[in-house]
Amino acid sequence: MRVLLHIDDIDTWRQALAERLPEAEIVTADDPADKRRNADYLAVRQPPEALLAEQAQARGIINLGAGVDALLNNPALPENVPIVKLRDAGMAELIADYARYGILHFQRDFDRYRRQQAQREWREHAVVDKHDWPVGVLGLGAIGAKVAAMLAADGFPVHGWSRTPKSLDGIQCHHGDTGLAELLGQVRSLVLLLPSTSSTRHIIGVEALAALPEGASLINPGRGSLIDEAALLDALGEGAQEGRLRGAILDAFPEEPLPATSPLWTHPRIWITPHMAGPTPLGEAVDQVVAAIRSFEAGDMIEYVDRDAGY
Repeated sequence: MRVLLHIDDIDTWRQALAERLPEAEIVTADDPADKRRNADYLAVRQPPEALLAEQAQARGIINLGAGVDALLNNPALPENVPIVKLRDAGMAELIADYARYGILHFQRDFDRYRRQQAQREWREHAVVDKHDWPVGVLGLGAIGAKVAAMLAADGFPVHGWSRTPKSLDGIQCHHGDTGLAELLGQVRSLVLLLPSTSSTRHIIGVEALAALPEGASLINPGRGSLIDEAALLDALGEGAQEGRLRGAILDAFPEEPLPATSPLWTHPRIWITPHMAGPTPLGEAVDQVVAAIRSFEAGDMIEYVDRDAGY
């Protein structure tokens, strides 16, 4: 059995996978072409087109991350090969921490205190109770549902949204277009955890941003394509003076790395991080890869990515 591995920190991953799957030959893009071609299984994250094009005999693909849009949009992706993705290999807690930071950043006025520091202004703001700070979570998949539950456990009223009806303890769930409008009108911080698909592209655009209450904040540890950046900049307004939208904390962008020419870099009420909200923890992730390969080998039924739906 030959497994092609492609991910950052390749040596650490290769060693861990070899220890857990000793019967496999683990190859990478650095191996000679004749050795890495025609692997049985691919365990990859954002593989280059040329590397995928060599894999004419792949029997299964494991996407090393929750988001599969980069893989599905790769022109060399083999047809009719089943794809599985990591199902919260410990990422939900890390993403919840990112969302917590973002919410507290605005709920406890750290954005305002930072601006006051620049002006040497000593002025305290009244604290808004968590119970009076409703949070919206768009996307209630494996990760989104856990993040919503963690935020609710912190004491925030949490509204969750999905395309189809869901029921989660402690979360006020909404669905469909009507439900999205209902949620947007009620939340002070909005967390984006939707997959990147044709139906979610620019779901946060002019209309959605206008539906948010005055002074709301946006936190995106999800996918860059969810936000219409021009509409976001318009809602924020120019300069340090708060616009309709108070601020945004962004971890994902349509083009990464974010180009140096992007106006997002210099906007005083946007905070940028380099797609670091939910790194994949090695141990549990490798266990999921091994389990998927053994399921492929045994012909077991496992949950595949729906290529048409995009997740």
